[in-house]
Amino acid sequence: MDAEFTAFVEGVQTRLSRVAVLLTGNRTAAEDLVQEALIRTYLNWGKVRPEGAYAYTRRILVNLNTDRWRRRHLEPALGDIGDDHLSTQAGHTTVEQRDTIVHELAGLSTRERTIIVLRYYLDLTESQVAEELEISVGTVKSTCSRALARMNSERVEEGWLS
Repeated sequence: MDAEFTAFVEGVQTRLSRVAVLLTGNRTAAEDLVQEALIRTYLNWGKVRPEGAYAYTRRILVNLNTDRWRRRHLEPALGDIGDDHLSTQAGHTTVEQRDTIVHELAGLSTRERTIIVLRYYLDLTESQVAEELEISVGTVKSTCSRALARMNSERVEEGWLS
């Protein structure tokens, strides 16, 4: 079990860290979030299906971030994100584009930011986002619409988030 879990962690830690940084806006908080999500996954590893392990852990990560935000009632400051955590999955976003996206994400509520990260950064469908956050598809659509309107729509349309 330990070798299997270790291999899982090695395969997903970078992806989870990127998501956590975008959700929290703080590298230290993101590292804590990933560590806690992985601990909780490990504690339930015997019940987790291998093909669903990443989604299971990602959902824990999102829920932990929501809980963290509710406890603190603070919006994160996105000032201390390192470049290593900002690269996109495709790897073709420039530093200037990333900085713009991070700045625009900072202007969103935690819920809006979470939905935008799941929908566009992780490329989940609206149905998948709704399932992950336990909200309706309509809520995902309306929240995305409002959040994108608040962001610079030109940058989103150019595909900087996907």
